[in-house]
Amino acid sequence: MVVPTRSMKSVNGSDPLIPTLLIGATSAIGEQLARHLAVARVPLYLTARNRSRVETIAADLMVRGSPKVITEELDITDTLGLLGLVPRASAALGGLGCIIFVAGQLPDQELVNANPDNLRATLEINAISAMLVLNEAANFFEYQGHGQLVAIGSVAGDRGRATNYAYGAAKGALEIFLSGLRQRLHQSGVQVLLVKPGFVDTPMTAAFKKGLLWASPERVATDIVHAMDRGKAVIYTPGWWRWIMLVIRLFPESLFVRLRF
Repeated sequence: MVVPTRSMKSVNGSDPLIPTLLIGATSAIGEQLARHLAVARVPLYLTARNRSRVETIAADLMVRGSPKVITEELDITDTLGLLGLVPRASAALGGLGCIIFVAGQLPDQELVNANPDNLRATLEINAISAMLVLNEAANFFEYQGHGQLVAIGSVAGDRGRATNYAYGAAKGALEIFLSGLRQRLHQSGVQVLLVKPGFVDTPMTAAFKKGLLWASPERVATDIVHAMDRGKAVIYTPGWWRWIMLVIRLFPESLFVRLRF
């Protein structure tokens, strides 16, 4: 096992040389985040299921300014592949200061209702896989004495809705897990950021009708980078979702069960 170095600088987002592990680099948000980091000359270790796609992204990031981009083909449902990912990335980059988990999948709730295997996959992809990586990362950064963990949650995790409650349950579980990690790691100087996007126009949501509340992956990635720089704990992106979800959470359950949105 690779032992983390204690000599690296604290992670504050402004340091252009913080080696970063990005899981889910071929997702729309992940690719936009990687571009931001490359321009800031951040060394990157990228994982994705699609090898050719992630290698194409890596070549682009080198042109944009990243001094080093290493790729790994990885399915986040492969537990053996996930365990050991953090030390592998650290060894390849010569250290590690930030880990960003972007990978996920939005399921069709009706298919989840019809097949328990789909329910299991939804929870595994959107919660358990992230927890496994972030737990290993927490141990790594706790020993190191600094670092930053970032994970993508969702506004869907704020309250269960009939149209996507399996996905929401996974993201809600991830939020509780990160809250516990944040409290655990606070004295170690490790930052933990939960990102809660609203509707994002990505290939994953291509079938949905778009409206005024929809945001681009570029907008979400920019908000994430700003939150990392400022050491935020939780952000909604775009920011108006904080107030929308506050209203939704205030609905009494007796009324909420009658709503369809």
